[in-house]
Amino acid sequence: MGANIFLMLAATLVLVSAAAGDGAETEVFQVAGKVLCQDCGEGWNEWVNGANPIKGSKVSITCMDDRNRVVQYASDLTDDAGNFEVTCNQYVNKKEIKPQNCFFRLVSSPDPLCNIATNFAGGKSGVKLHRRPAMVYRNIVKYDLGPFYYTTPMCDEPDTSITDEDDSDDGRQSNY
Repeated sequence: MGANIFLMLAATLVLVSAAAGDGAETEVFQVAGKVLCQDCGEGWNEWVNGANPIKGSKVSITCMDDRNRVVQYASDLTDDAGNFEVTCNQYVNKKEIKPQNCFFRLVSSPDPLCNIATNFAGGKSGVKLHRRPAMVYRNIVKYDLGPFYYTTPMCDEPDTSITDEDDSDDGRQSNY
């Protein structure tokens, strides 16, 4: 009988240690938000409040380690309501991924009329997960970002940051 108790205790210890090891490996963090189309051709009220969701828009997250090497990449497509939710592992190769070292950005829009990424909320240039999570529950940490916007080509502002030193050569000048 003493041997049976010993075997049960040993089995319990093995299960507990295995669960503890797996628990650290299965922790995740999620990044959620929304992607919308904002048309500047509408009136002010419609432009501010009337953005439409974009189904099938691709978003991505890239996570770096402490030496600025990419250790994780994930992406997601938006649903009918323009919502996305990207799930990342908290641990890669038994090393913790810090959400603050992750970079989120817009990738593409399938809408042929609304496919110019804007920098509202940092979607075009990218945004780091430096703020506090919106939810922490058991082994899941969730960050809410955005909303992020695409716009129409008509609304896209030309890049005027590049200036020509020599204005005499019309062949090299931009027409904007």
